[in-house]
Amino acid sequence: MRDAVKALIRGLAWLAVTPSVLSWRLRALAVGPDRALEASTQAWAIVPGLTGQYLRRAFLSRTLQSCAPDATIEFGTLFSSVKASIGPRAYVGPRCHLGWAIIEADVLLAAGAHVPSGARTHGTDDPAVPIRDQPTLKSAVRVGAGAWVGSAAVVLADVGRDAVIGAGAVVTRPIPDRAVAGGVPARVLRTRGRHINERSA
Repeated sequence: MRDAVKALIRGLAWLAVTPSVLSWRLRALAVGPDRALEASTQAWAIVPGLTGQYLRRAFLSRTLQSCAPDATIEFGTLFSSVKASIGPRAYVGPRCHLGWAIIEADVLLAAGAHVPSGARTHGTDDPAVPIRDQPTLKSAVRVGAGAWVGSAAVVLADVGRDAVIGAGAVVTRPIPDRAVAGGVPARVLRTRGRHINERSA
C-alpha cells in the first residue's frame, strides 16, 4: 500500500512540474540548457518539506542526465549543469550546489556541499583578460557510491567509493576508495576499516 501511495504522489508531482519543464525547454533554446536549469532550480529550491522533495525530483528527472526516483534533493539546492546525475538513494542536503556532478548510489552530501563542474570552471591564465571572458574547461566530478561528503566541503576532483570527506574540506586531487580525507587542500588521513584489519592480524 505504501509503495502504491508513493507511486501516486510521484505521478502527481510529474504532472505538477510539466509546465515548468516546458518552460525550461523553451528558455533553453534562448539561453542554453544550463542557464535555463539554474533559473528553474532556483524556483524549485524554495519549496519546503516533503512536497518540495517530490517536486524537485520530478523536475530533475526530466531535465538532468538522470535522477533516481528514490533520490532526495533538499531545500535550497541549485543545479548548474544538465549533465549532472543523481543515483539511487542518494541524498543531497540543503543548500548544496551541483554542476556537472556524477552522484552515485547511496552518496550522502551534507548541507552546503559544493560539487561544481571541475576545478577549471573559470579560466585565470591571462591577467590582461577579465576572468569572466577567459575560456573554461568544465569536467565531470564523480562522487563514488556510498561516499559521505561533509558540510560545506568543496569537491573539485573525484571521490572514491565509500570515502569520507570532512566538513569544510576542499578536494583538489582524486580521493581513493574508502579513504577518510580532510583539510584544505584535502589529504587522506586514514583508510576506513584499516584498524579492524590491523587488530585481527
